Amino acid sequence: MKISARDISQIALFTALTAVGAFIKIPIPVVPITLQVFFVSLSGVLLGSRKGAISQLLYVLIGLAGFPIFTQGGGIAYVLKPTFGYLAGFIFGAYLTGKMTEKMKEKNIKNLFIAILSGVGVIYAVGVAYLYMINNFYLGKDFTLWLAFYYGFLLCIGGDLICSYVASVLSYKLLPVIRKWVA
Repeated sequence: MKISARDISQIALFTALTAVGAFIKIPIPVVPITLQVFFVSLSGVLLGSRKGAISQLLYVLIGLAGFPIFTQGGGIAYVLKPTFGYLAGFIFGAYLTGKMTEKMKEKNIKNLFIAILSGVGVIYAVGVAYLYMINNFYLGKDFTLWLAFYYGFLLCIGGDLICSYVASVLSYKLLPVIRKWVA
């Protein structure tokens, strides 16, 4: 994959937006609600599968390098935090959202919403599984699957469903306008 200066600027923009989204949050126990999923979804739809995934991979790598761009800081030790699985899920979620958008015959709000929800599903699947595993096998807590599902999905999904719908409407409006910018 050849990456142009335009690609680099687009990737960097969504990396930065995801970082900003980490600090726009509603603090709830265990997993805060942030605008990160909103920007991850937009990166997949607007940049496509590869560039969207690269933007999220770059976000994760910058945070792991020590820059405090995650909700609770940064650094390589962040891998041991219970919420790191969601960050890893961002990469796969952006890729899936982008891939589904690329294969769409008709890009309407409903289809974009379905693509975004699929990506969000991947983020939550990776995030909840990681939340369960890190609590049980590293932190040594008695953290049941129900608790992982409750804190890692049920408490958060409402906000992300609203953000996903807003992202699908915004994407629908932006796609025709920025088609030349993303190409």
